Amino acid sequence: MITIVDYGMGNLGSIKNMFKYIGVESTIENDVDKIKNASKILLPGVGSFDTAMKKINEKDLKEVLNEKALKEQVPVLGICLGMQLLTNSSEEGSLSGLGWIPAKTMSFKNRIDKEYKIPHMGWNIVNKSNESLLIHGFEEFDETRFYFVHSYFVKVENEKNSILKTDYGVEFDSAIQKDNIFGAQFHPEKSHKFGMKLFENFARI
Repeated sequence: MITIVDYGMGNLGSIKNMFKYIGVESTIENDVDKIKNASKILLPGVGSFDTAMKKINEKDLKEVLNEKALKEQVPVLGICLGMQLLTNSSEEGSLSGLGWIPAKTMSFKNRIDKEYKIPHMGWNIVNKSNESLLIHGFEEFDETRFYFVHSYFVKVENEKNSILKTDYGVEFDSAIQKDNIFGAQFHPEKSHKFGMKLFENFARI
């Protein structure tokens, strides 16, 4: 069972529907006591970094998320903004992130040529930078593509924490991992067979 954390910012229904489609049980929860019993956690997110961190703090979710991710070391997957929240900080705001993976969230603005529109929106290719159970079997695809919508991107401090990279005027880490904690910048729930494969892999971890 995968627990999708509802902190007020995320594409919850689409994520749950994708898990249902591939035959994986999931539940949407915002109750701290129920999240305490989670065996696997998905942290979604759509919107701004500071707003998301404020909501997590206001709902008293940070302590239980730290407990599950860092002490119990249950598998955690952050997607889109949820991945950015795994980093130390974001140029989008002033609040600290969860800091589970040493990385920074940075703006595309002033880092890419004007020919590239912001946000980075649409399908783009991902390339493997390190082995990971999250991307097991991607070699079966001639070309692995995911659907992106974001104005900020993640750069890890240590390359060993990068598992996928993508180019959009600048190379960034489109999927990251540290131990039991995983992040994906793209939207697996909008990425058809590629997203199904990634969600299937996470369900098996």
